[in-house]
Amino acid sequence: MEPWEIVRAIIVVVAAYLIGGIPWGVIIARVSGGPDPRTIGSGRTGGSNAIRALGPRLGLVAGILDLLKGVAAVLLARAVGAGPGVEVVAALAAVVGHSRSPFLGLNGGRGVATGFGALLVFSPIVALLVVPVFGLTIWLTKYSSVGSLVATGLGGIGLAIAVAVVPLSPWYYLYAGVGTLLIFLFHTDNIQRLLAGQERKVGTPRDPG
Repeated sequence: MEPWEIVRAIIVVVAAYLIGGIPWGVIIARVSGGPDPRTIGSGRTGGSNAIRALGPRLGLVAGILDLLKGVAAVLLARAVGAGPGVEVVAALAAVVGHSRSPFLGLNGGRGVATGFGALLVFSPIVALLVVPVFGLTIWLTKYSSVGSLVATGLGGIGLAIAVAVVPLSPWYYLYAGVGTLLIFLFHTDNIQRLLAGQERKVGTPRDPG
């Protein structure tokens, strides 16, 4: 890799991290005068907790904007011709930025929507197939965290299969594995509560999902 390509890759990855770190749930709360998502439920800033804090309409807007962070990170790398390897690292950087935002003292969300946005660019078919699984799992279990974990796991498996079958760039194997692992790590507290039988279900007061 040429020196200028290394510099370009670094710039793209840093930019992707900063894009991922934009706390849309908090921004929308401040603009609308609603409660800060960090003061409600899980204290996270992602779409699920934004819905709890701000209601379905504004919470959905926050979730869509979080999704677009993942899309933007990949398309930025693609727009400058940085290659699939940088696309993947940029997507991972955006997910980390969402969960460990530099604008919120390294606080943030779980990375699900942002990770899904990147998946939507890498493999739209896999991403769209994951959506009903996400919704059905939440409907059956009443746990938003279980829906997120199941959808994330299946998304990673689906992307890996797509890489082998379509085929897509082998670099996407890295996103399928590391991206899934990151989102599971960002759900560590949810997993612990699920195992302890302490995770609150969707719709219950101060649901920490």
